[in-house]
Amino acid sequence: MYQVVIIGAGPVGGRLATELASRGVSTLMVEEHAEIGRPFQCAGLVNPPAMERVNLQETILQNVDGALIHSPSGIMVPVGKDGHTRTHVVCRKRFDQGVVAQAMEAGAHLWLMSKPIEAEVKEDYVELKIEREGEIIDIQCDLLIGADGAHSWTRRHFKMGRPKEMMIGFQADVSGLSGKDNWLEMYTGRDVAPGLFAWVIPTGDNTHRIGVWSRPQDLEGRSMEQCYDALIQHPLWKERFADVKEIARYCGPVPCGVIKKPFKNRVMVIGDAAGMAKPTTGGGIGPGFRQVDAIIENLVKAIEKGRLRSSDLATVCKPFKAFRKEQDRARALRDLIVTIPDDEELDSHFRMFNRPEILDLINLEGDIEHPVPLGMTLLRRVPEFRKLAVKAGFKLLFA
Repeated sequence: MYQVVIIGAGPVGGRLATELASRGVSTLMVEEHAEIGRPFQCAGLVNPPAMERVNLQETILQNVDGALIHSPSGIMVPVGKDGHTRTHVVCRKRFDQGVVAQAMEAGAHLWLMSKPIEAEVKEDYVELKIEREGEIIDIQCDLLIGADGAHSWTRRHFKMGRPKEMMIGFQADVSGLSGKDNWLEMYTGRDVAPGLFAWVIPTGDNTHRIGVWSRPQDLEGRSMEQCYDALIQHPLWKERFADVKEIARYCGPVPCGVIKKPFKNRVMVIGDAAGMAKPTTGGGIGPGFRQVDAIIENLVKAIEKGRLRSSDLATVCKPFKAFRKEQDRARALRDLIVTIPDDEELDSHFRMFNRPEILDLINLEGDIEHPVPLGMTLLRRVPEFRKLAVKAGFKLLFA
C-alpha cells in the first residue's frame, strides 16, 4: 500500500516523486524499461530554471548561448549573445538518472521492468495490477499519477482524452559536423520542416543532434526521414552536412496542449501525458517541472486529508488552466509567424527580423520559455507585421 504510485520514471515523474517523498508521502515509481533514461527520444535541452531546480550540472554536455536561424532561401538571423547561456544540452540518460536518484534519496521506491496492466478506482483507494519482471503483483494506492509520456497508458486506460496536437520528432546523433561554439542552428521551409523547423544542436566532442519535427497534417504523405534527408541534401546546406556520419537515430511523438481534464477520482496525469510540451519548441522538461511546482503544496494537503475525488483534484490542478491558456496563445503566435506562412512569406519575415533594430528588440525581450510577450511586441512595433496585428490580436486575446 502506497499513498502515491507514479507510472513512469522520466524526469517529470522523478521530480514529482522527489517533492512528494521529501514531504513524507510514501511514493512508488513504476518504470517499464530496464534502465532509466532509455530509450532516448528528445533533443536534450534543459533550460536554466529547470536545471537550477535539480542542480545536475554534471550532466551538461554543452551550454547554448543562441541560435542561428535560417530562412527557406538561406537568410540567417542570429538570436542570442556569446557568454549568455540560454539553455543547456544534457546527456538525457545521466540527467534522467540523476532526477530519479534524487527521488530515491528522498525516500521514493522504484520498480524497473514493471508496467500496469489493470487499474480500478474504488471508494477509498486505487487497485492496481503491476506486471513486474513476469510476475503479476497486486498493490493499492490512494492516488495514481500517470507521468508515462505521450502515449500514456494512464490517460488511455481512464479515457482522459488526447493533447490538442501530437507532433512527430525525428533526429540523429552525428559526428563530423562543425559549427559556431555554443550556438545551435534552426532551419525552416516546407521542404525540410513543413510548419515548424529543423535543428542542429551541438553536444560536445565534435558531435551534434540533427533533427526535425512537424505536424502530421503538414507532411502531405511524407515521412520524417524524408524531411531529414531533404535537410541534409538541400542545395543550400548539403556542403555543410557532407561529412556527417550517423551514430544513432531516434523518433517519437511531441504532445502539445494540456488535456481539458487531466484528473479523475484518485487519478491524474502530468508532463507529456497531460500534453505539457511547448508548441513553439516541443520542450517538455521545463513545463513539466513548472507543473510540479504549481501543484505540489495543494497536492500534498489533498493526499494527507484524503480528499482525492475529482472535485478535489480539480482544485489541485487549477493552475493547469493558466498553462493551457499560455500554450494556446503561444500556438496562435507560432501559427501566424511560422506554421501558416509559405516559404516566400517566411523569407519576408526573416528579412524583417534581420534588421539591427529588430535583432536588438528580439535579444532584449526574447525568452524561449515565454515567447508571447515578444511576439506581441513585434506585432505592435514592427510595420511589416501590421497586417497580422488585428488577426493576431484576436487569436492571442481569445485563444
